[in-house]
Amino acid sequence: MKNFVINPVLNKEFKLRFRSYKSFLGLLFYLLALAILIVGFVFIESLTSSQGFFKPEQSRMMFMMLSVLQLILILFITPGLTAGVISSERERQTLNIMLTTAQSSASIILSKLISSISFLMLLIIASLPLYSFVFLYGGISPQQVLTTVVYYSFTILGFGSLGVLFSTLIRKTIVSMVTTYAVTLFLVGGTAFLTLILLQFGQGYYNTSTASTPPTVPYAYFTAMLNPVIVLAGSFEPGIHDEIYRITGIKTPLWVSYTLSYTVIFIGAILFSIKKLRPNMKKGK
Repeated sequence: MKNFVINPVLNKEFKLRFRSYKSFLGLLFYLLALAILIVGFVFIESLTSSQGFFKPEQSRMMFMMLSVLQLILILFITPGLTAGVISSERERQTLNIMLTTAQSSASIILSKLISSISFLMLLIIASLPLYSFVFLYGGISPQQVLTTVVYYSFTILGFGSLGVLFSTLIRKTIVSMVTTYAVTLFLVGGTAFLTLILLQFGQGYYNTSTASTPPTVPYAYFTAMLNPVIVLAGSFEPGIHDEIYRITGIKTPLWVSYTLSYTVIFIGAILFSIKKLRPNMKKGK
């Protein structure tokens, strides 16, 4: 544990990422965009409201919109930060030098992952004061905000581990990045499309059934549980989970299956990355 905390790879990555003025400019523009979005939403809703003021129900809607938007931004940024952590070292011909140090493969992989997602965690933490706008109007509890932040962190780890995996397996950074974005697009857009198609198919099959207990179509559940946007929206609107349960017949909450699925993906991706980092070296050498 001490060797991991006092880690030259991790220290170097932190210094390179947070000493650049571009990182702080990106943080500034990110927070400005969120602030403009929140103020604009409050202003427009206040103008269109018949009473002329902002309601708690509208505050909850603003929180949901802001949370989904931030999740989409996280899913868009994560592959770009993680898909080149190992392949870029290989292209600069510094990976072999790193592998000859006393750092273990696990230490290198985990250090690269933590340093890559640290900027995303900074974005999330820095945006927390903006959620104070939500508390001014009510409709949202602190527990919901905390749960959303934990969900963001878990999602970053899951998708970040996929970026590190492809960066380890693929020699070229651009190919690794394209592959990571393609997998992310499938897990977000592809699973959403398949879920909608399967739900429509299941709904029609459910409505036309003449049996006393209509048959269930469970396939839509397995695509929905892999989609981070659907799982987040289902935590805000229980009706989404109720509709999926009615058609699929599976009672397990989506967030439980999502947690289990991406825990397996995270552990598998990290272990496989560690194994493939030194493919030609015998164990113990």
